[in-house]
Amino acid sequence: MIWRLKNISTKNFVLILSGLVGILAGFAAVILKATVHAIQTFLTQDFNQEYANFFYIIYPLIGISLAYLIGNYVLKDVGGHGIPELLYNISKKSSLIPKVKMYSRVITSAITVGFGGSVGLEAPILVTGSAIGSNFGNLMHLNAKKRTLLIGCGAAGAISAIFGAPIGAVIFAIEVILMEVSVASFIPLLIASVAGSLTSMLLQGKDVMFTFNLSDNFLAAHTPYYLLLAIMTGFISLYFSRAVFKVERLMEQFDEPFLKLLYGGAFLGLIVFFFPSIYGEGYETLYALIEGEPQRILANSPFFGEYSNPYFIITVLVLIIFLKPIAAAVTIGSGGSGGIFAPSLFVGGIAGFLFAYTSNLLGFPIPLPVAHFTLVAMCGVMSGVQHAPLSAIFLIAEITGGYELFVPLMLVSAISFITTSYFDKDSLYKKQLMDKGRFLPESKDEEVLDLIDIRKLIENDLFPILPNASLGELCDLVKLSRRNIFPVVGEDGVLNGIITLDDIRDIMFDPEKQETTKISQLMHSPPEVILLHENMQIVMQKFERSGAWNLPVLQDGKYLGFISKSRIFNAYRKRLIRQNQE
Repeated sequence: MIWRLKNISTKNFVLILSGLVGILAGFAAVILKATVHAIQTFLTQDFNQEYANFFYIIYPLIGISLAYLIGNYVLKDVGGHGIPELLYNISKKSSLIPKVKMYSRVITSAITVGFGGSVGLEAPILVTGSAIGSNFGNLMHLNAKKRTLLIGCGAAGAISAIFGAPIGAVIFAIEVILMEVSVASFIPLLIASVAGSLTSMLLQGKDVMFTFNLSDNFLAAHTPYYLLLAIMTGFISLYFSRAVFKVERLMEQFDEPFLKLLYGGAFLGLIVFFFPSIYGEGYETLYALIEGEPQRILANSPFFGEYSNPYFIITVLVLIIFLKPIAAAVTIGSGGSGGIFAPSLFVGGIAGFLFAYTSNLLGFPIPLPVAHFTLVAMCGVMSGVQHAPLSAIFLIAEITGGYELFVPLMLVSAISFITTSYFDKDSLYKKQLMDKGRFLPESKDEEVLDLIDIRKLIENDLFPILPNASLGELCDLVKLSRRNIFPVVGEDGVLNGIITLDDIRDIMFDPEKQETTKISQLMHSPPEVILLHENMQIVMQKFERSGAWNLPVLQDGKYLGFISKSRIFNAYRKRLIRQNQE
């Protein structure tokens, strides 16, 4: 460390670390994908599509149970979405992520998805890459701001390795993980993203998670249809987010974890049994739809494989749209590990296919390219669910190998996001945190305020007085005090009220009043009280609401001291200067 500090500047050192973090995140992504593929192949390679495969019923139950048991008892890191906790660690825990997350999510999500859990691999590998960045930063004694940047580098490297979309990965890291980034911080993200993508390409060629080459051109005549598609994907995104949120809350009502595993795994197994395309991430389903072959989806089902009626295909796909978010929420809520990134793309792809397929089936004047609408709808639903319109645009643009669909991608992403955010201001990740009583700062001011420790602002130079004391005793304190507020505190330490200099100014020089008037007769309640456990945002709201410049601080009803608004302003200014210097 001494040699590094003497020979390499922190700025250049972060650039080196960003490349290393990107390589490790890319390597982790390749391992995860290969492991999931190996598990799925081993479990399903002997299935006969002409018969009902009853193993579909028990595989998800086994996978979720194994993931929960390993995560809870061996790794001490239970699954879940991962991204909400990641955002909370950045905001409230100085970007410190437990070391176990550098490998735990790779193990539990591989088991969950390999055995048929209906979730994606993107969130687990994103958490893995972010944990690598955080722990490398902590190991090298970098400050919280630099650790946060390395977390973004890990996220960018992971997404880039999975999709082969380095630009989309950088934008996703900024839009979802970091929220804001300076020009100087942009370079490490680019390096990490490129490193992750190159690592993936070197280890597995161009066999990334999902890729497709367009053959048709975008036509301006399709614009009205894309407008309708945008509104539709906005409402589907809204349904997706609310379904996942409500189902997970329902799963939380199970007090016994093993009952949750049993019911959740069994329910998911039945869904997969009737609709095998819901098994795992579902990218094979998207390939079939983009290539205009929906019969391949039904062919995997022993119950629907013989039906080729277009209207029956539409019915089945509509059912899958409604069931996929529920299946994803049950997988995660039961104890499995995964994310909703891939499920949102899955639902969006089916929605876009249905839109174009139905339009062409009904003989509308302008034939619609099924592949275009499938891909653009994936962008729309991802934009609405993730609240990341720019990430969705660039990710799908890079997946398609060019920017032929850039105009409809921008249109659909923007309108879908507007439609969803009109009804739900916060993304699913923020809603999950708020449901647990955890709040993320929405602005730079709130972020700086959250960094201020309320305990360090408490002032103890105010002289307390007993409620049964006389006015004369208070006058003696006035002579010694430099403050014009006196807390009235009982012998048990409980705050009874306050007295200000203005309250006694007219009578404080009256000898008779000094002898006969008790403090309990003069005291009054403070306009607001601050509780020690409250965050600074609530504290500032109380100051604004009361109009006061000084408010008492209590813990379990006991008086601790006062906090002044000017003290908060000074602490805020110092914290802001320190952040800018970092």
